[in-house]
Amino acid sequence: MVIGIDAHSLEGKRTGVGRVLFNILKEWEKSQGVRFILYFKDRIPDDIPEIFEKKLLKTGSTAKFIHWNLWRAVKRDKIDVLFCPEYIGPILYGGKMAVLLHDISYEAHPESFNWKSPADKILLRWVSRKTAQKKNAILLVPVNFVKDEVIKHYKIPVQRMTVTGEGVDSNLIAKSEDKTAAKLAAVKEKFGIKDKFVFYVGSIFSRRHLPEIISAFEKLAAKNPGFQFLVAGKDYTHVQTVDKMAGDLNRKLGYEAIIRVDFADDDDLKLLYSACAFFIWLSDYEGFGLPPLEAMANGAPVITTNGTSLAEVAGNAALLVNNNENIEEIAAAMEKINQDEALRRSLIERGYERAKKYSWKDCAENILKALIKS
Repeated sequence: MVIGIDAHSLEGKRTGVGRVLFNILKEWEKSQGVRFILYFKDRIPDDIPEIFEKKLLKTGSTAKFIHWNLWRAVKRDKIDVLFCPEYIGPILYGGKMAVLLHDISYEAHPESFNWKSPADKILLRWVSRKTAQKKNAILLVPVNFVKDEVIKHYKIPVQRMTVTGEGVDSNLIAKSEDKTAAKLAAVKEKFGIKDKFVFYVGSIFSRRHLPEIISAFEKLAAKNPGFQFLVAGKDYTHVQTVDKMAGDLNRKLGYEAIIRVDFADDDDLKLLYSACAFFIWLSDYEGFGLPPLEAMANGAPVITTNGTSLAEVAGNAALLVNNNENIEEIAAAMEKINQDEALRRSLIERGYERAKKYSWKDCAENILKALIKS
Protein backbone atom coordinates (compact mmCIF):
# COMPACT_ATOMS: atom_id res chain seq x y z
CA MET A 1 0.00 0.00 0.00
CA VAL A 2 1.22 3.50 -0.86
CA ILE A 3 0.20 6.36 1.44
CA GLY A 4 0.91 9.92 0.38
CA ILE A 5 1.23 12.57 3.10
CA ASP A 6 0.94 16.35 2.90
CA ALA A 7 4.02 17.06 5.04
CA HIS A 8 4.46 20.83 4.60
CA SER A 9 3.51 21.44 8.26
CA LEU A 10 6.83 19.81 9.25
CA GLU A 11 8.79 22.65 7.65
CA GLY A 12 10.05 25.52 9.78
CA LYS A 13 9.34 25.92 13.48
CA ARG A 14 6.85 23.22 14.46
CA THR A 15 3.75 24.05 16.41
CA GLY A 16 0.26 22.56 16.37
CA VAL A 17 -0.25 20.40 13.30
CA GLY A 18 3.48 19.99 12.67
CA ARG A 19 4.03 18.52 16.12
CA VAL A 20 1.02 16.21 15.76
CA LEU A 21 2.22 14.91 12.40
CA PHE A 22 5.81 14.41 13.59
CA ASN A 23 4.63 12.33 16.55
CA ILE A 24 2.47 10.21 14.24
CA LEU A 25 5.40 9.66 11.87
CA LYS A 26 7.65 8.55 14.75
CA GLU A 27 5.16 5.72 15.34
CA TRP A 28 4.68 4.92 11.65
CA GLU A 29 8.44 4.57 11.29
CA LYS A 30 7.97 1.10 12.82
CA SER A 31 5.26 0.05 10.32
CA GLN A 32 5.81 -2.85 7.93
CA GLY A 33 4.38 -3.37 4.46
CA VAL A 34 3.45 0.26 3.84
CA ARG A 35 5.23 2.72 1.56
CA PHE A 36 4.97 6.32 2.73
CA ILE A 37 5.65 9.29 0.43
CA LEU A 38 6.01 12.66 2.16
CA TYR A 39 5.44 15.76 0.02
CA PHE A 40 7.13 19.02 1.06
CA LYS A 41 6.53 22.58 -0.09
CA ASP A 42 9.84 24.49 0.24
CA ARG A 43 12.39 22.34 2.08
CA ILE A 44 12.85 18.85 3.50
CA PRO A 45 13.73 18.98 7.22
CA ASP A 46 16.83 17.09 8.34
CA ASP A 47 15.11 15.06 11.08
CA ILE A 48 12.69 13.06 8.92
CA PRO A 49 13.42 9.32 9.36
CA GLU A 50 15.08 7.59 6.41
CA ILE A 51 12.26 5.05 6.06
CA PHE A 52 10.02 7.72 4.55
CA GLU A 53 10.28 8.61 0.87
CA LYS A 54 10.48 12.40 0.50
CA LYS A 55 9.61 14.63 -2.43
CA LEU A 56 10.15 18.38 -2.66
CA LEU A 57 7.56 20.18 -4.81
CA LYS A 58 9.22 23.59 -4.37
CA THR A 59 6.50 26.22 -4.35
CA GLY A 60 6.21 29.27 -2.11
CA SER A 61 2.42 29.42 -2.02
CA THR A 62 0.68 27.03 0.37
CA ALA A 63 -2.56 27.17 -1.63
CA LYS A 64 -0.71 26.38 -4.86
CA PHE A 65 1.19 23.58 -3.14
CA ILE A 66 -1.96 21.87 -1.86
CA HIS A 67 -4.37 22.42 -4.72
CA TRP A 68 -2.02 22.16 -7.71
CA ASN A 69 1.44 20.74 -7.00
CA LEU A 70 0.34 18.13 -4.44
CA TRP A 71 -2.68 17.14 -6.51
CA ARG A 72 -0.52 16.53 -9.60
CA ALA A 73 2.21 14.72 -7.63
CA VAL A 74 -0.09 12.19 -5.93
CA LYS A 75 -1.82 11.46 -9.23
CA ARG A 76 1.55 10.87 -10.88
CA ASP A 77 2.72 8.60 -8.05
CA LYS A 78 -0.51 6.59 -8.11
CA ILE A 79 -0.88 6.55 -4.34
CA ASP A 80 -3.64 4.50 -2.73
CA VAL A 81 -4.72 7.12 -0.20
CA LEU A 82 -3.69 10.69 0.61
CA PHE A 83 -3.31 11.69 4.28
CA CYS A 84 -3.95 15.41 4.87
CA PRO A 85 -3.20 16.34 8.51
CA GLU A 86 -4.34 19.97 8.36
CA TYR A 87 -8.09 20.39 7.76
CA ILE A 88 -8.08 20.44 3.94
CA GLY A 89 -6.99 18.45 0.90
CA PRO A 90 -6.54 19.27 -2.82
CA ILE A 91 -9.91 20.48 -4.00
CA LEU A 92 -9.57 18.77 -7.42
CA TYR A 93 -8.35 15.43 -6.08
CA GLY A 94 -10.88 12.65 -6.58
CA GLY A 95 -8.99 9.74 -5.05
CA LYS A 96 -9.20 8.32 -1.55
CA MET A 97 -8.25 10.79 1.12
CA ALA A 98 -8.12 10.96 4.92
CA VAL A 99 -8.33 14.42 6.49
CA LEU A 100 -7.43 15.23 10.08
CA LEU A 101 -9.86 17.79 11.52
CA HIS A 102 -8.37 18.97 14.80
CA ASP A 103 -11.48 21.09 15.36
CA ILE A 104 -13.85 23.19 13.25
CA SER A 105 -13.83 26.39 15.30
CA TYR A 106 -13.68 28.39 12.06
CA GLU A 107 -17.07 26.91 11.18
CA ALA A 108 -18.70 26.72 14.62
CA HIS A 109 -17.45 30.12 15.86
CA PRO A 110 -16.14 32.13 12.87
CA GLU A 111 -16.64 35.35 14.84
CA SER A 112 -13.86 34.44 17.28
CA PHE A 113 -11.47 32.64 14.91
CA ASN A 114 -8.07 34.25 14.30
CA TRP A 115 -8.39 34.89 10.54
CA LYS A 116 -5.17 35.76 8.70
CA SER A 117 -7.06 37.66 6.01
CA PRO A 118 -10.61 38.20 4.64
CA ALA A 119 -9.79 35.76 1.82
CA ASP A 120 -8.68 33.16 4.37
CA LYS A 121 -12.01 33.55 6.17
CA ILE A 122 -13.86 32.57 3.00
CA LEU A 123 -11.47 29.99 1.58
CA LEU A 124 -10.71 27.96 4.72
CA ARG A 125 -14.37 27.43 5.52
CA TRP A 126 -15.33 26.70 1.92
CA VAL A 127 -12.42 24.36 1.12
CA SER A 128 -12.67 22.56 4.45
CA ARG A 129 -16.37 21.91 3.94
CA LYS A 130 -15.85 20.76 0.34
CA THR A 131 -13.00 18.46 1.41
CA ALA A 132 -15.04 16.94 4.24
CA GLN A 133 -18.01 16.31 1.99
CA LYS A 134 -16.05 14.43 -0.69
CA LYS A 135 -17.45 10.90 -0.94
CA ASN A 136 -13.96 9.38 -0.91
CA ALA A 137 -12.86 11.32 2.18
CA ILE A 138 -12.44 9.77 5.63
CA LEU A 139 -12.52 12.27 8.47
CA LEU A 140 -10.21 11.81 11.45
CA VAL A 141 -11.06 13.68 14.65
CA PRO A 142 -9.26 13.70 18.04
CA VAL A 143 -12.29 13.36 20.36
CA ASN A 144 -16.03 12.69 20.33
CA PHE A 145 -16.75 16.40 20.83
CA VAL A 146 -15.22 17.22 17.43
CA LYS A 147 -17.02 14.26 15.84
CA ASP A 148 -20.35 15.66 17.05
CA GLU A 149 -19.43 19.14 15.79
CA VAL A 150 -18.55 17.81 12.32
CA ILE A 151 -21.82 15.87 12.13
CA LYS A 152 -23.72 18.98 13.23
CA HIS A 153 -22.11 21.47 10.84
CA TYR A 154 -21.16 19.29 7.85
CA LYS A 155 -23.91 16.63 7.99
CA ILE A 156 -21.30 13.88 7.57
CA PRO A 157 -22.35 10.24 8.18
CA VAL A 158 -20.74 8.91 11.35
CA GLN A 159 -19.53 5.86 9.40
CA ARG A 160 -17.02 8.06 7.57
CA MET A 161 -15.41 9.27 10.78
CA THR A 162 -12.73 7.88 13.10
CA VAL A 163 -11.91 9.18 16.58
CA THR A 164 -8.12 9.04 16.85
CA GLY A 165 -7.17 10.50 20.24
CA GLU A 166 -3.90 12.38 20.70
CA GLY A 167 -0.99 12.12 23.11
CA VAL A 168 1.74 13.91 25.00
CA ASP A 169 5.11 14.27 23.29
CA SER A 170 7.68 12.22 25.22
CA ASN A 171 10.03 15.21 25.04
CA LEU A 172 7.52 17.15 27.14
CA ILE A 173 7.42 14.72 30.05
CA ALA A 174 10.01 15.42 32.73
CA LYS A 175 11.83 12.35 34.04
CA SER A 176 12.69 12.01 37.72
CA GLU A 177 16.28 13.02 37.02
CA ASP A 178 14.99 16.23 35.38
CA LYS A 179 12.98 17.25 38.42
CA THR A 180 15.79 17.74 40.91
CA ALA A 181 15.48 20.66 43.31
CA ALA A 182 18.42 22.34 41.60
CA LYS A 183 16.93 22.10 38.10
CA LEU A 184 13.49 23.28 39.23
CA ALA A 185 15.09 26.19 41.07
CA ALA A 186 17.14 27.07 37.98
CA VAL A 187 14.16 27.22 35.63
CA LYS A 188 12.23 29.35 38.13
CA GLU A 189 15.17 31.73 38.39
CA LYS A 190 15.40 31.92 34.59
CA PHE A 191 11.82 33.18 34.36
CA GLY A 192 12.01 35.43 37.42
CA ILE A 193 9.83 33.23 39.62
CA LYS A 194 10.48 33.68 43.33
CA ASP A 195 8.27 31.06 44.97
CA LYS A 196 4.77 29.69 44.19
CA PHE A 197 3.34 30.38 40.75
CA VAL A 198 0.35 29.70 38.53
CA PHE A 199 1.09 28.66 34.95
CA TYR A 200 -0.58 29.12 31.56
CA VAL A 201 0.99 28.25 28.20
CA GLY A 202 -0.47 28.59 24.72
CA SER A 203 -1.41 31.16 22.13
CA ILE A 204 -3.61 33.85 23.63
CA PHE A 205 -7.00 34.08 21.95
CA SER A 206 -10.15 35.78 23.24
CA ARG A 207 -11.83 32.40 23.69
CA ARG A 208 -9.20 31.48 26.30
CA HIS A 209 -10.22 34.25 28.70
CA LEU A 210 -6.85 35.46 29.96
CA PRO A 211 -8.30 38.81 31.16
CA GLU A 212 -10.77 36.96 33.40
CA ILE A 213 -8.03 34.61 34.61
CA ILE A 214 -5.76 37.56 35.46
CA SER A 215 -8.60 39.30 37.31
CA ALA A 216 -9.22 36.11 39.28
CA PHE A 217 -5.51 35.76 39.98
CA GLU A 218 -5.49 39.27 41.46
CA LYS A 219 -7.90 38.02 44.13
CA LEU A 220 -5.64 35.04 44.82
CA ALA A 221 -2.56 37.26 45.06
CA ALA A 222 -4.35 39.65 47.44
CA LYS A 223 -4.79 36.76 49.89
CA ASN A 224 -1.40 35.19 49.13
CA PRO A 225 1.23 37.96 48.71
CA GLY A 226 4.16 36.97 46.54
CA PHE A 227 2.18 34.51 44.40
CA GLN A 228 3.09 34.88 40.70
CA PHE A 229 1.42 33.98 37.40
CA LEU A 230 3.56 32.98 34.40
CA VAL A 231 1.72 33.53 31.11
CA ALA A 232 3.66 32.03 28.18
CA GLY A 233 2.27 32.59 24.69
CA LYS A 234 1.88 35.16 21.94
CA ASP A 235 -1.15 37.45 22.17
CA TYR A 236 -3.34 37.08 19.06
CA THR A 237 -6.39 38.91 20.38
CA HIS A 238 -7.62 41.99 18.55
CA VAL A 239 -7.45 44.19 21.65
CA GLN A 240 -4.25 42.71 23.16
CA THR A 241 -5.05 43.72 26.73
CA VAL A 242 -3.03 41.01 28.50
CA ASP A 243 0.26 42.91 28.64
CA LYS A 244 -1.50 46.08 29.79
CA MET A 245 -3.36 44.18 32.52
CA ALA A 246 -0.10 42.55 33.60
CA GLY A 247 1.66 45.90 33.88
CA ASP A 248 -1.23 47.51 35.74
CA LEU A 249 -1.50 44.64 38.24
CA ASN A 250 2.26 44.53 38.82
CA ARG A 251 2.28 48.24 39.63
CA LYS A 252 -0.76 47.86 41.87
CA LEU A 253 0.72 44.95 43.85
CA GLY A 254 4.23 46.38 43.91
CA TYR A 255 5.99 43.31 42.51
CA GLU A 256 6.14 41.26 39.29
CA ALA A 257 3.01 39.27 39.95
CA ILE A 258 2.35 38.58 36.25
CA ILE A 259 5.35 37.34 34.25
CA ARG A 260 4.87 37.56 30.49
CA VAL A 261 6.88 35.67 27.86
CA ASP A 262 5.93 34.80 24.30
CA PHE A 263 7.59 31.39 24.28
CA ALA A 264 8.98 28.62 26.48
CA ASP A 265 11.01 25.84 24.86
CA ASP A 266 10.35 22.16 25.55
CA ASP A 267 13.14 21.73 28.09
CA ASP A 268 11.83 24.64 30.15
CA LEU A 269 8.19 23.81 29.56
CA LYS A 270 8.22 20.36 31.17
CA LEU A 271 10.00 21.77 34.23
CA LEU A 272 7.55 24.68 34.51
CA TYR A 273 4.65 22.21 34.41
CA SER A 274 6.38 20.22 37.16
CA ALA A 275 7.16 23.23 39.34
CA CYS A 276 3.91 25.21 39.19
CA ALA A 277 1.42 25.34 42.07
CA PHE A 278 -1.27 24.64 39.50
CA PHE A 279 -1.94 24.99 35.78
CA ILE A 280 -4.97 26.85 34.43
CA TRP A 281 -6.35 26.64 30.91
CA LEU A 282 -9.87 27.86 30.14
CA SER A 283 -11.42 27.96 26.69
CA ASP A 284 -14.82 28.30 25.06
CA TYR A 285 -13.81 26.02 22.20
CA GLU A 286 -11.01 23.49 21.69
CA GLY A 287 -10.64 20.43 19.51
CA PHE A 288 -8.47 18.66 22.07
CA GLY A 289 -6.43 21.00 24.25
CA LEU A 290 -3.02 19.40 24.75
CA PRO A 291 -1.56 21.76 27.41
CA PRO A 292 -3.82 20.53 30.26
CA LEU A 293 -2.91 16.92 29.41
CA GLU A 294 0.80 17.83 29.24
CA ALA A 295 0.46 19.49 32.64
CA MET A 296 -1.16 16.35 34.09
CA ALA A 297 1.61 14.15 32.66
CA ASN A 298 4.11 16.29 34.59
CA GLY A 299 2.26 16.24 37.90
CA ALA A 300 0.58 19.63 37.85
CA PRO A 301 -2.95 19.96 39.28
CA VAL A 302 -5.16 21.45 36.56
CA ILE A 303 -8.06 23.89 36.36
CA THR A 304 -9.90 23.80 33.04
CA THR A 305 -13.29 24.33 31.43
CA ASN A 306 -16.32 22.11 31.97
CA GLY A 307 -17.21 21.95 28.28
CA THR A 308 -16.06 21.36 24.68
CA SER A 309 -13.28 18.78 24.41
CA LEU A 310 -11.56 19.86 27.62
CA ALA A 311 -13.89 18.11 30.05
CA GLU A 312 -13.90 15.02 27.81
CA VAL A 313 -10.11 14.79 27.83
CA ALA A 314 -9.64 15.77 31.49
CA GLY A 315 -12.37 13.54 32.89
CA ASN A 316 -12.31 13.61 36.69
CA ALA A 317 -8.63 14.59 36.80
CA ALA A 318 -9.14 18.38 36.77
CA LEU A 319 -11.03 21.02 38.69
CA LEU A 320 -13.67 22.26 36.24
CA VAL A 321 -14.97 25.80 35.76
CA ASN A 322 -18.52 26.10 34.43
CA ASN A 323 -18.48 29.76 33.36
CA ASN A 324 -15.27 31.08 31.81
CA GLU A 325 -16.46 34.67 32.21
CA ASN A 326 -17.24 34.39 35.92
CA ILE A 327 -14.23 35.87 37.71
CA GLU A 328 -15.57 34.89 41.14
CA GLU A 329 -15.92 31.24 40.11
CA ILE A 330 -12.41 31.18 38.61
CA ALA A 331 -10.97 32.82 41.73
CA ALA A 332 -12.78 30.34 43.97
CA ALA A 333 -11.31 27.43 41.98
CA MET A 334 -7.83 28.94 42.32
CA GLU A 335 -8.22 29.43 46.06
CA LYS A 336 -9.61 25.91 46.51
CA ILE A 337 -6.77 24.20 44.67
CA ASN A 338 -4.24 26.37 46.52
CA GLN A 339 -5.62 25.70 50.02
CA ASP A 340 -6.86 22.12 49.84
CA GLU A 341 -3.76 19.90 49.92
CA ALA A 342 -5.81 16.68 49.82
CA LEU A 343 -7.51 17.91 46.63
CA ARG A 344 -4.14 18.84 45.11
CA ARG A 345 -2.72 15.37 45.78
CA SER A 346 -5.84 13.72 44.40
CA LEU A 347 -5.77 15.80 41.19
CA ILE A 348 -2.08 15.07 40.70
CA GLU A 349 -2.59 11.30 41.08
CA ARG A 350 -5.68 11.28 38.84
CA GLY A 351 -3.87 13.49 36.32
CA TYR A 352 -0.99 11.05 35.97
CA GLU A 353 -3.46 8.21 35.33
CA ARG A 354 -5.54 10.27 32.91
CA ALA A 355 -2.51 11.26 30.83
CA LYS A 356 -1.61 7.56 30.42
CA LYS A 357 -4.91 6.97 28.60
CA TYR A 358 -3.73 9.06 25.65
CA SER A 359 -0.72 8.19 23.50
CA TRP A 360 0.65 8.96 20.07
CA LYS A 361 1.09 5.21 19.60
CA ASP A 362 -2.67 4.66 19.85
CA CYS A 363 -3.38 7.74 17.74
CA ALA A 364 -1.02 6.63 14.96
CA GLU A 365 -2.44 3.09 15.00
CA ASN A 366 -6.01 4.38 14.79
CA ILE A 367 -5.18 6.59 11.82
CA LEU A 368 -3.21 3.91 9.99
CA LYS A 369 -6.04 1.38 10.43
CA ALA A 370 -8.47 3.92 8.95
CA LEU A 371 -6.14 4.61 6.00
CA ILE A 372 -5.66 0.91 5.24
CA LYS A 373 -9.38 0.20 5.61
CA SER A 374 -10.24 2.96 3.14
